[in-house]
Amino acid sequence: MSTRRSTRRHLLAAAAGIVLLATGATTATAAVQNHNHPKPTVVLVHGAFADGSSWSDVTSRLQRDGYKVVVPAVPLRGIASDASYLSGVLAGISGPKVLVGHSYGGAEITQLADTTGVNALVYVNAFIPQAGETLGALNSQFPGSQIGPDTTDTITYSGGADLVMKPDSFPGVFAADLPAKEAASLAASQRPVAAAVFGEPIRKSAPASIPKYALVSSGDKAIPPAAERFMAKRAGATIVEVKASHLAMLSEPGTVTKLIEKAADR
Repeated sequence: MSTRRSTRRHLLAAAAGIVLLATGATTATAAVQNHNHPKPTVVLVHGAFADGSSWSDVTSRLQRDGYKVVVPAVPLRGIASDASYLSGVLAGISGPKVLVGHSYGGAEITQLADTTGVNALVYVNAFIPQAGETLGALNSQFPGSQIGPDTTDTITYSGGADLVMKPDSFPGVFAADLPAKEAASLAASQRPVAAAVFGEPIRKSAPASIPKYALVSSGDKAIPPAAERFMAKRAGATIVEVKASHLAMLSEPGTVTKLIEKAADR
């Protein structure tokens, strides 16, 4: 009996050792995989009439989840010139990258899609243009946009003309689902955009091989939801719809963050 018990104990000990070795190997393999496939840097590109603060809630969520985030200040001077500036920003970011564009920022990430290391594109209530198109034509292709002479003012200067949203129009067009005080603050701190950008032809389409994701807000009054759906379907993007305003990243930051992380984790 003692010999049998001794043999059994040895067999159990051997089996336990095998389990521990297998577990250790699995853990080591996972560690190697995580090392070989680091989280991509998420680059958040803001739109016209806005600045990087429009990404504040999404930025904090992504950072909490372990992502490195870069929120560049877009000059808003022209599609090609802004893309040239942003390419310099991307050149300083090593490793994989996910580009996220809001509104006008969608045109910018489209121009930058073939940058080395870009793994995915995420469009948040954004333009997804193709080569030869203009943002003005895309925005007028479907009814619903309230951006126009009645809601904007023109700032003329020696270098050209800028557009700025009228303070009393900004909340309804951009931020109808945000608290009134927050919308008023955003209206007061908005950044003008060169009027010429809406007539500037797009130089490049995003490569079809790059995965694309798009969030469409049914309450968008800046870019018509029908236009967002049209562009997203045409681009072959994975589409998520939400009941929100144009500034969905502020009113629905959790939904926007989830979509970005889905693109980053693929």
